[in-house]
Amino acid sequence: MSEAKFSKLLDYETLKQQFGDADDQATQQNTSKQKPTFDSEERLFDTSDDEKKKPGLTGSRLRSYAFAVLTRKEYAKAELIEKLCLYAEDRDEVLELVEELSRENYQSDQRVAETMLSSQKRKGKGPNQIKMKLKNKKVDTALIAEELKETDWVQQAYALKVKKYGAEVTKDPKLKAKQIRFLMYRGFEMDTIIKAINRKVED
Repeated sequence: MSEAKFSKLLDYETLKQQFGDADDQATQQNTSKQKPTFDSEERLFDTSDDEKKKPGLTGSRLRSYAFAVLTRKEYAKAELIEKLCLYAEDRDEVLELVEELSRENYQSDQRVAETMLSSQKRKGKGPNQIKMKLKNKKVDTALIAEELKETDWVQQAYALKVKKYGAEVTKDPKLKAKQIRFLMYRGFEMDTIIKAINRKVED
């Protein structure tokens, strides 16, 4: 093994050691002294639980990590649970902690939903896209039902149509179909799309 390749391997293993992979560290020390045998090579690629030890955070350390995570961005409850479980010792402790954080409003699915709605509208996305993204985060769309209802989706779709295809109402069936597909892909309802592509400037 060349000096350059050996150095890269050490850097890689050093990164892995930061996540507490003590067994991997021992394996690397052995391989630095002698050429790996078949068994040691096999161990390098072993995917057993022993090779994937978690830091095992509990108590105040888990709580501190949860606060650190939430200061960086808003997390949906389901997302936060899975995030913390990657580093926690006990899933039940995570569930209890996240419930507490939710009660104290440090974590809020309501804020996640409102932030999602605002950012997706700025990106020109329709209600179907927004609902799908919230569902993927396991956030109840009912949290922003009123906001979804009050939004002028026809205006949103019309603005997108004008930006891409201009204000003229086309009579070309192919171009009209193209506009429909474009707005459907963006997540708008069909009745909204028909109104948007048929809207005239004077309307």
